Amino acid sequence: MNNKKPKLPIILYEEPKPNQPANPIPYIEVGLDEEMPKVLFISEYKETGEFEPSADGTSAIVDMLIHKYVDLDFLKEKLDTKTNDKIRVALGMKPLKEAQKNGQQILNNVINNAEKNKKELETNQEKRSQRAFTLGEDFKRKAENFIKNNKD
Repeated sequence: MNNKKPKLPIILYEEPKPNQPANPIPYIEVGLDEEMPKVLFISEYKETGEFEPSADGTSAIVDMLIHKYVDLDFLKEKLDTKTNDKIRVALGMKPLKEAQKNGQQILNNVINNAEKNKKELETNQEKRSQRAFTLGEDFKRKAENFIKNNKD
């Protein structure tokens, strides 16, 4: 077991691009010789709706709850398949093999659509090139006729 004290993670969010929604998925920068935390502890400060007197007036009373978030890839390595799938289902996810199958289908659809779009672009480019060539030949013919008819 590694007794090295992990670096305190800093949770960050990407700056939203103009006229686009913000990415709701945070990230943690991990250095070259560091590892992503296996578990994150995050404090929730929940307002109770009650207030108490303070030096500068009144302050809201809050309950503090500690939440734990675990890296599912870490659990997948440590747990048997049945237990891992029970956890995934309890979290509202599909069992791993089913999720992987569905993910592969989505990936295949993306690849097929990309290939289809590429072929359509190539076909359209070929049609535009042929049209440009035809227009060029037509222009050349008209120019030759114009020169021939206006030699004098």
